[in-house]
Amino acid sequence: MKIIVTGAAGFVGSNIIAGLNARGVKDIIAVDDLTLAYKYRNIADLEISDYFDRYDFIDRLRSGSLGKVQAIFHEGACSDTMESDGHYMMENNYRYTLDLLDICTEQKIALLYASSAATYGGSNIFIENRQYEKPLNIYGYSKFLFDQILRQRIAEKKLTSQVVGFRYFNVYGPRESHKGRMASVAFHHFNQFQNGSTVKLFGPYDGYNAGEQSRDFVYIDDVVKVNLFFLDHPHLTGIFNLGSGRAQPFNDVARAVVNQMELHDLGDSFKEKNLQDLVAEKRIEYIEFPNDLKGKYQSFTQANLDLLRSVGYQDSFHSVEQGVAKYIDWLFKNANYLSTPTT
Repeated sequence: MKIIVTGAAGFVGSNIIAGLNARGVKDIIAVDDLTLAYKYRNIADLEISDYFDRYDFIDRLRSGSLGKVQAIFHEGACSDTMESDGHYMMENNYRYTLDLLDICTEQKIALLYASSAATYGGSNIFIENRQYEKPLNIYGYSKFLFDQILRQRIAEKKLTSQVVGFRYFNVYGPRESHKGRMASVAFHHFNQFQNGSTVKLFGPYDGYNAGEQSRDFVYIDDVVKVNLFFLDHPHLTGIFNLGSGRAQPFNDVARAVVNQMELHDLGDSFKEKNLQDLVAEKRIEYIEFPNDLKGKYQSFTQANLDLLRSVGYQDSFHSVEQGVAKYIDWLFKNANYLSTPTT
């Protein structure tokens, strides 16, 4: 049976296709919007059986003309947390996903979709529970509202197949350069260091010292593994955090990026440096926290993984140091990928 991946030329979607290909799965329908044509590079090295535009796809799926579908990985969305067009955000993230849910319910297709840690917003507790969900922007609200609809349908026993929402925390790794300013801090740090030998971080804010605001950074390989785990366990339904389960400061990301890049350049003569040394050498610098982010910024996130662990997922997650090392090596080995426009 076919598997469908929406947002297929995007960051998470393309990596899920790569994960499926690694299993020998090639009967994959890719769905995306290639108005930004250079995104095709994310899937040019992957095996798929067909491609449809995101709008044409919905009608074809509803009509049944695509044949028997086992599962849909719905990764397509507007992920720009600074997007101010609420109509666009709700149509793109909420209504489109709701249409998919209705069709999947009618046709008994498993739906595994991207939710977001942005649903927690102003909360400092990250447990999959309504009382801790306080989105700070329309992006977070668009994800939150669909999660609420899923909860209602679970309670009303209206589902006919598996539906799983993954609350992605700060995902980073290969195939994300098309995201521009919404790409991970690890990617931006790599480019900053390449272009000027200095990585820039936010200064003090929200009670945190310079560079000490902390996030749950989760490597893309771990995100793919969890998605495929649920594909393999179709009896599991619900909303699950998908992070590493540990918060690490932005200073850790910057230090890991700089050290890995200098290891690449210096080889055997490389000696790892601590944060204080990198700041003293101006390899890491701090800038004033932007006014337009104040009140809209999560200074701390850390996924509670109790629910994920309770359903049987026991694999470990990469630390920042482990994931960044792999990512920087990949970026050096795929230098042509960086020629993709980033704005």
